[in-house]
Amino acid sequence: MLVDSLRLRDVQARVDAYISQFEEGYFDPPTLVNRLCEELGELAREVSHRFGPKKKKPGEAEGEMELEIGDLLFVLVCLSNSQGYDMDDIFRRTMEKYETRDKDRWTRKRPAP
Repeated sequence: MLVDSLRLRDVQARVDAYISQFEEGYFDPPTLVNRLCEELGELAREVSHRFGPKKKKPGEAEGEMELEIGDLLFVLVCLSNSQGYDMDDIFRRTMEKYETRDKDRWTRKRPAP
């Protein structure tokens, strides 16, 4: 998995280098999960404004869905790092699960003629 030409373990190392600058270090898991929920709420708000019936108020600044997704990724990496998890391994195992369990669940696209 590449993120800006980085493997997820490189992303994890970059986040760890950032967090390691601070005495506080990683937040505890419950706090990280709370932060994850907050960030998901912010993404949900952007999705709702962009695609749902509730549009932004006149003059209200446009948000950036991409940055909200990035915030979610950052907090997930923090949680993974704090628990010593390897996100490359997590992603590989997750994809194997979906590719096996759900391989016949959805209607496949037909090959282009």
